[in-house]
Amino acid sequence: MATFFYNRKRIALLLTAVVVIVVGLWYLRSGNEEESQVQPLIAIAEVGNIENTITAAGSLQPFEFVDVGAQVNGILETLHVEIGDIVKEGQLLAEIDARIQQARVDASRASIEALEAQIEARKASLDLAEANAQRQERLRDADATSELDYDNAITSLASARASLTQLEKQIQQSRASLESDETQLEFSRIYAPRAGTVVSIEMNEGRTINANQQAPTILRIADLNTMTVETEISEADIGQIKRGMQVYFTTLGGGERRWYSELRQILPTPVIENNVVLYTGLFDVDNRDSSLLSDMTAQVYFVTSSAQNVLTVPVGALTFIDQSGTPMGAAMAARTAESGEAPSGFGGAGGFPEGMSDEMRERIRERMASGQGFGGRPGAFGGQVNNQQPQSRRPAVVTLVNEDGSQEEKEVLVGITSRISAEIISGLNEGDRVVAGILQGDIPIPGNTGDQRRQMFRAMQGFR
Repeated sequence: MATFFYNRKRIALLLTAVVVIVVGLWYLRSGNEEESQVQPLIAIAEVGNIENTITAAGSLQPFEFVDVGAQVNGILETLHVEIGDIVKEGQLLAEIDARIQQARVDASRASIEALEAQIEARKASLDLAEANAQRQERLRDADATSELDYDNAITSLASARASLTQLEKQIQQSRASLESDETQLEFSRIYAPRAGTVVSIEMNEGRTINANQQAPTILRIADLNTMTVETEISEADIGQIKRGMQVYFTTLGGGERRWYSELRQILPTPVIENNVVLYTGLFDVDNRDSSLLSDMTAQVYFVTSSAQNVLTVPVGALTFIDQSGTPMGAAMAARTAESGEAPSGFGGAGGFPEGMSDEMRERIRERMASGQGFGGRPGAFGGQVNNQQPQSRRPAVVTLVNEDGSQEEKEVLVGITSRISAEIISGLNEGDRVVAGILQGDIPIPGNTGDQRRQMFRAMQGFR
């Protein structure tokens, strides 16, 4: 019996040992597999463009247009143009029934002719009065006439002169009236005041026009060679929008094409829609190819900062250093640049991230204390920078991957940054490889991986 129990005990111990060994081997194997699943995400420093924009919605309108109206009453008899026609200055556009205006002109001309016919009679009467006055003057000198007859002759002469002058003034008045009537007759024929394109027609043939109160609009002529974009800028963004800043837009039907310009004006009076304050910005764009039409919808991009042909790396590869020497993630650095406030300590002991070497920490402290900043080895590209709202150059640290696969921390100087990439002013060259994050498999990492989690946390700071 004792032997039986002894054998059972040995068997139980043996089974327990086997289970422990199997579990240990499985754990070790799975741990190795997990470690093999976690790999650094390598990015290559390359030349590219960086751009930060503020978006807004807008619409297209002609830069210059004129509403062509009528100044006389009547029926719109003929329209000589259609929408879309290109017209020249002085071209006949429309005709209004002008029978009433023509009748007034004929009446004025007849009145003038009648008055002019009276001129000869008045002049003859004046000649007779002058001759009679001269004769009475000679008779008076010879004491052969009475003073009464002399006075009557002088009075008749003055009356004849006044009558002729009055008639001449009546003729001048009638001619002025005729000129007004002829002008009204000319207004019945409507001509283009400028060259352009007929973009709208408000009245059709046969429509009765009443121009007594105001001049009704018949059609609109616009110059479509230059278009103006009217864009609505929100109150939250207006502080970053300045006159003269670069702007571009796209249209729904324009595909990938972009139209570039500069902001011309910001109207000071806002438009309030549903308690939202919007300011109107205006800029002009060339349209000599007639690809833009009135009332098109535009997606507008105001360029707040940009850099072309500069050395770039992903933002996730950077660990920014603030002015106090405290490392920051890329997202935190961006928020610091916008707010102007330095964040509190971040990372491991002393504000430095876990895994940073003591040598690098000491170099950072020395440079920040001396005010030298980060120079490093100059990059190979200078690039053209367009930055309406200047950003200060900021120091940062990247993890550089050498040719043999080893890693080292490298000082860099960062210029313009976006949500995706950052400009490297100095410290890297084109083709350098840097760690931008961690590639992780689908199997979860075992719980006792504190170092791996800290390394992943450090590498992913820029994506926070």
